[in-house]
Amino acid sequence: MRILSTAIVRVAAILLPASLRDWGVAMRGEIDAIEGDGPALQFALGCLGSALGEAAFAHFILPLRLPLGPLSSEGDPTVPIDAHLFRSPRRLAAICAAGATGLGLAYMAAGGAPTRYLAINATALILGFALAAAALAGARSGRVEPGPINFALGLALLLTSLFGVTVGGATRWISIGGLSIQPSLILLPALAVSFARGRDALSAAGVGVAALALAIQPDRAMAGALAAGMAALAIARPERSTLATLAGAVIGLTVTLARPDVEPAMPFVDQIFYSSFDVHPLAGLAVLAGALLMIAPAVVGWIRDVDHRDLYLTFGAVWLATIIAAALGNYPTPLVGYGGSAIIGYVLSLIGLPRGIDAAISGRSGSTAPEVGQADMPHDFRAGLSYLA
Repeated sequence: MRILSTAIVRVAAILLPASLRDWGVAMRGEIDAIEGDGPALQFALGCLGSALGEAAFAHFILPLRLPLGPLSSEGDPTVPIDAHLFRSPRRLAAICAAGATGLGLAYMAAGGAPTRYLAINATALILGFALAAAALAGARSGRVEPGPINFALGLALLLTSLFGVTVGGATRWISIGGLSIQPSLILLPALAVSFARGRDALSAAGVGVAALALAIQPDRAMAGALAAGMAALAIARPERSTLATLAGAVIGLTVTLARPDVEPAMPFVDQIFYSSFDVHPLAGLAVLAGALLMIAPAVVGWIRDVDHRDLYLTFGAVWLATIIAAALGNYPTPLVGYGGSAIIGYVLSLIGLPRGIDAAISGRSGSTAPEVGQADMPHDFRAGLSYLA
């Protein structure tokens, strides 16, 4: 339990703006000083909530250039804030991936999920970052062309639908070392965003093959995600290739809707937007907050980066549709529920986002973190939540 508390506080420290990193160090020190695993976990969850609040303020309020009061030396309350908190959309998405996964770990720990569930999700996050780093290195070398890669991704999904593991009439999985992997959650989001970047003929063919694969499986959730992504892209870039892929995705979705899909709900995987509130209201809020974090890069990118709105629309539409499907049916809840496939897929999909926009500041740069043990307060959730206040 202490390991989980430490991990949650580390996630909270990662979420903090650069000017508040000293507070992250103080949080970790405070956790080590707390006696008792229960109080430590409550304090860690409170710190995570506080860090999420600071991150939301820094990432969403400051970049919007909102007048927030007398911030200038002249005390002019109408002076807008000109701050760019994130250096890169990829970095923001990576932070959101870590934050959402951390919130999911907190929910599962509170709900009594098996320890291996937590270990698998945490390992998937690390593996996702490693694979993303390798893919980016290959892209920088110039030896990797997106067209063949995207077609290969679509072909991999088709092979899964033909030779994968069948459960309840659906063939969506492969088994690796005793673990069930859902390739569509790993590959489809990256394929959609990559196609939005290039829109070449071979990539379009890859999207078409993916739509066929999802229709064969069948997988309504991911077929809907592909259709949503292609619809968003077609709205932003109404070209022949985008309209063609949209048509293929809609046909694939229609086929899945016509076929039976009766997968039962699995604990900590499906329907957790509702069941998490049965664990504890804070657990439910953690799950909802994690889902919102997944969409945050698309929202911020749409606001701040007009030149690449098509990429953010596609990214956001794919993951929003996946979240909605999980809320409406027995489909995996990405990142905040048990399952490494969606975690890896989310991290891989951020590769397609622009590399960088600008840097920024935090609105609390003058605050100083306390010495460890000097915070005169009980160690519980409220204390952690108010730690940065």
